[in-house]
Amino acid sequence: MKIYAVGGSVRDELLGRPVVDRDWVVVGATPAEMLARGFRPVGSDFPVFLHPETHEEYALARTERKTGPGYKGFAFHASPEVTLEEDLRRRDLTINAIAREADGTLVDPHGGAEDLRLGILRHVSESFAEDPVRILRVARFAARFGFAVAPETQALMRRMVESGEADHLVPERVWQEVARGLQEPRPARTIAVLRDCGALARVLPEVDALAGGDAGALLAARLEASTDYALPVRFACLTLGLAPEAVASLCERINAPGECRELAGLAARERAAVEGAGALGAEPLLALLERTDAFRRPERLERLMEICECDLRARGLARPVPRARILAARTAALAVDAAAIARAAPQSVPAAIHAARAERIAEALSGG
Repeated sequence: MKIYAVGGSVRDELLGRPVVDRDWVVVGATPAEMLARGFRPVGSDFPVFLHPETHEEYALARTERKTGPGYKGFAFHASPEVTLEEDLRRRDLTINAIAREADGTLVDPHGGAEDLRLGILRHVSESFAEDPVRILRVARFAARFGFAVAPETQALMRRMVESGEADHLVPERVWQEVARGLQEPRPARTIAVLRDCGALARVLPEVDALAGGDAGALLAARLEASTDYALPVRFACLTLGLAPEAVASLCERINAPGECRELAGLAARERAAVEGAGALGAEPLLALLERTDAFRRPERLERLMEICECDLRARGLARPVPRARILAARTAALAVDAAAIARAAPQSVPAAIHAARAERIAEALSGG
């Protein structure tokens, strides 16, 4: 039995990046031997075990064979006869197909270390084309490292899209990988790589319609401006420019989480009002606060203003979001004693509260 560190941990060590998780491959062992050493089995598709003390994953060396379309259409074979080189050959990219022996020696049959040095994402073998998720992973790694996609890998991904392989991507996996890409340091690279190979038109056609020419440059600038913010803000920046109906359709198809879905829809409807709030009077400001549910959910208003700040920066506009004016209006409106109004005018409470809030906002804006 021989044990090697593999994949992302070796890659990140070579890049000088922090290693969060370590994965290991075990050559020359059987499941029974792993159990005898106290490893706990996990996973149903192929033999993976958790170390009894570190709880890190140890997978038996394996090969795989394509049996059907999509990323689930594989049969796996794990046995003591499978070599490390055979296991590495089934991996997606050369930078992820590097192993390290216990004494520190690198096993790098596909030149991954050199591709790390050059900043290139290159597929290991033609079997890359058997799993469409790998297209999304390449886009995510491009966003993480800023690496270029090798021309032959770009051509292979395009052939995968043209052959219909990318059409087998399930919505949950599309969301998972795109969301990860949006949270990387260069989120716009995710979209650029997917568009360059034609996959964006298949998985996010609404976004693809925004990603060309000047509109594409604006989209990229918004995403780059969003990197200080959480995923819901970044996702809303991705969809900003779409009509609310298109945002709803996209979110439904990829099953986006509720917070991302709500915020993207809200931004599609209210961006212009927020960015132009500096010119709004008391009544329109109050209407904006009511539409955004700002009295009950102030954090959502804050996220909406962050999205608009990204948009204004992306468009090169010097004026900031009129945050102080919006928040002053909210503070003034909240000063209204709604309970007292309810006691005094029980038959017209909503209208009376609205009128009182508008009056308070007008006083605040005038300095009264």
